[in-house]
Amino acid sequence: MSRHVLVIGAGVIGLTTAVTLLKKGLRVTIAADRFPPDLTSVVAGALWEWPPAVCGHHRDQSSLSRSKEWCMASYRAFADLARDPARGVFMRQSIFYFHQPITPHSRHWSKMEEVRTNVPGFRHGASLIQEQGINPDYGVVDAYAHLAPMIDTDVYLEWLRREADRHNCIWVTRRISAKLIECAAELQSEFKADVIINCTGLGAKELGDGSVYPLRGALVRVLNTLNPPLENAHCVSASDNSEDMVFIVPRGRGLVVLGGLIEPEEWTTEIGLANYAPIRRMYERCIEFLPRLRSAAIDETEPVRVGLRPARRENVRLEWEQGMPVIHCYGHGGSGVTLSWGCAAEVAAMVLGDRRPELQQASDDPK
Repeated sequence: MSRHVLVIGAGVIGLTTAVTLLKKGLRVTIAADRFPPDLTSVVAGALWEWPPAVCGHHRDQSSLSRSKEWCMASYRAFADLARDPARGVFMRQSIFYFHQPITPHSRHWSKMEEVRTNVPGFRHGASLIQEQGINPDYGVVDAYAHLAPMIDTDVYLEWLRREADRHNCIWVTRRISAKLIECAAELQSEFKADVIINCTGLGAKELGDGSVYPLRGALVRVLNTLNPPLENAHCVSASDNSEDMVFIVPRGRGLVVLGGLIEPEEWTTEIGLANYAPIRRMYERCIEFLPRLRSAAIDETEPVRVGLRPARRENVRLEWEQGMPVIHCYGHGGSGVTLSWGCAAEVAAMVLGDRRPELQQASDDPK
C-alpha cells in the first residue's frame, strides 16, 4: 500500500502540495479548520511575480535564491493550466513602473535582468508608460513588462479542490492548536500517516513558530466593464513608506482588483472603504495612477476583500523537522500562489526521497 501523508492546512500551499502528492501516487488526508472560499488564499492578489514581490518583505538572499527556483516551476505549471480558462489561470502582460531610471538602481536592475533572462515576453522602456495610459503627472519614468500568470482565486482554488477529490483525497475538519513537535506523534498515530506536512500559513504561529506574523492586505474589486477591458497588470513596488504601492490586476474576465496595502502585525480584517482611510487612499492612488479606472464601478456584492498574508521573519520555511517525520512549508507572505507549485514539487521530492535529517546523517556516516 502506498504511503499516507497528512497535510495540515487547506490554503493554496496545502492544496497544491496535496494535489502534487496525490498525483505521485501517495494517499493524502487534508486536515484544516477552514476550506476555500473561507481562506486568505482566496483574498490573494494572485499575480505571479519574480521574487521579491512588490509587497517587499522577502529580501533574505538565501531565501530569494530558493524562491526563484520555486517561482519558475510554478510559472511552467500555470502556463500549462492556462490552456483551459475554466481553471481560472490567465497569461497576461504584467508591467512594473519606477519613479527613477532602473539602470543606476542596482536592486531593480538586477531583478529586471533576471526577469529578462528567465521570463517570456520581456520588454523594457519608458514607452510602456505612455502606451498604457498612465497619468503623466504620477511621476513614473521607467518600466518593464513580461508575460505572467494571473489567477482568479475563486475559480482556481475550487479547481484545486476538485483535482484533490478526483484523486481520492480525504478531507477532515480539524483545528490543531498544540505545538506540532509535541503532538506530531499523536497525529501520526491517529491518521496512520507516514509523514506530516505543515502548510498552516499564519496558523504556524499557534503550532509553535513565534516568528510568523501577519501582513494585512486588502483588495478593492471593480467591474472590468472598461472599453476596451483592462487586460494588463500594473504595479509600482512599495518603498519603505509602503503607502505608495500600486497593484492593479485583472481578475478572470469580469473584475479588476486594486491593491497596495501592507500592514505588519495587524490581525483584524474588519476594515473597508467606508471605515478605513488607508483602503480609501489605496483605491484613490490606483485611480490616480491609471485614470481610466475612474469609470469602473465598484463591485457592489463584494467591494473589498481583506486578508492576512502569512509572513515569517526568517522567510519561507521548507525543511524537515529535525528527527521527526514532519515537513514544514509555510511563511510565504504575499507569494503563496507564485511559489506554490515549486514548493509542492520540493515537498514531494523530500517525501519520496525520504530525506529526513537523521537518515541523511546515517547515510553519510563512514561507519
